[in-house]
Amino acid sequence: MPDRAPQPVDRQLPTDEARDLISLVRDIAQREVAPRAAEEEDAGRFPRELFTLLSESGLLGLPYDSEYGGGDQPYEVYLQVLEELAAARLTVGLGVSVHTLASYALAAFGAKEQQAEHLPAMLGGGLLGAYCLSEPASGSDAASLRTKAVREGDDWVITGTKAWITHGGIADFYTVMARTGEEGPRGVTAFLVPGDAEGLSAAVPEKKMGMKGSPTAQVHLDGVRVPDARRIGEEGQGFAIALSALDGGRLGIAACAIGLAQAALDEALGYAAERRQFGKPIADFQGLRFMLADMATQIEAGRALYLAAARLRDAGRPFAKQAAMAKLHCTDTAMRVTTDAVQILGGYGYTADFPAERYMREAKVLQIVEGTNQIQRMVIARHLAGPETR
Repeated sequence: MPDRAPQPVDRQLPTDEARDLISLVRDIAQREVAPRAAEEEDAGRFPRELFTLLSESGLLGLPYDSEYGGGDQPYEVYLQVLEELAAARLTVGLGVSVHTLASYALAAFGAKEQQAEHLPAMLGGGLLGAYCLSEPASGSDAASLRTKAVREGDDWVITGTKAWITHGGIADFYTVMARTGEEGPRGVTAFLVPGDAEGLSAAVPEKKMGMKGSPTAQVHLDGVRVPDARRIGEEGQGFAIALSALDGGRLGIAACAIGLAQAALDEALGYAAERRQFGKPIADFQGLRFMLADMATQIEAGRALYLAAARLRDAGRPFAKQAAMAKLHCTDTAMRVTTDAVQILGGYGYTADFPAERYMREAKVLQIVEGTNQIQRMVIARHLAGPETR
């Protein structure tokens, strides 16, 4: 059978530095990430040492200011790095996206003194972050969160439970949204909570259908005391900070989805070129060729959509609608493409001997995290037609 290696994505990058960065990421992905992906996902093992390597390589703070250890890269470049990592292993690509999301509040809304004290370690010091907005009873309706922070002198005492937290139990810091005032979005404040804070603990990780190597757990805050110096932004500004973070985070999910879809397409192409039926490769059959053409077209459209949104963000223009569109389209594309990849591989696609079934299981969660795709449709519709009539 012919040896058909996946071809690298032909990327339009803005600078020579960005091209060198993508080359570095591809090398790390091929040498360090992809070879262990299947075994470690099957074992449910989180590759913390890989994240140490990514931090040392400057890949955990790419879109942030170099003054604090970031990479000064535009989102257009950062997202393509995520795509490359997710194509090698979704746990890694998504983990970098979540860490970037967790760092955003301090990087965008923190005081200069806070940024100087904490960001260098967060962006390039080997730390790993988690983002804590959702709760057991407030997922899509995030503004109804119940975790409370009560002021005691110069400290805040935080009590409550956060749910569906990526890196829950292993993170070095948690960006936590807690209620400090009235009901609704205006009563929420953001805090930077150390991972080793007294009273902070994590439940046993959820047993998931995919992404088993990425721990997702409830995080319990039982009277966790943090100084007011770890409050991010103004009191009552936390929900606005959370939504602003999610706009960028949705683009991260979109890029990861396209990386996963690209990996599934590459697997399907390789198999179709090798597998012979009726005396010729199955890639010669028109029905299958049309499937491959549709898969590739959906991936290219998704890539163009997330990059267009990223360029708006880089230009300082509104991009929330486009971010929701990108998250919606790219994650739906990942689900379709990975399902088709399993179909192309036939019975082999349904076995764990090939990665297609893992890709399909992993794709499903991308339609759910950081705002379900039903919520994305609500966001898009509000931009188009205005708020719903009460």
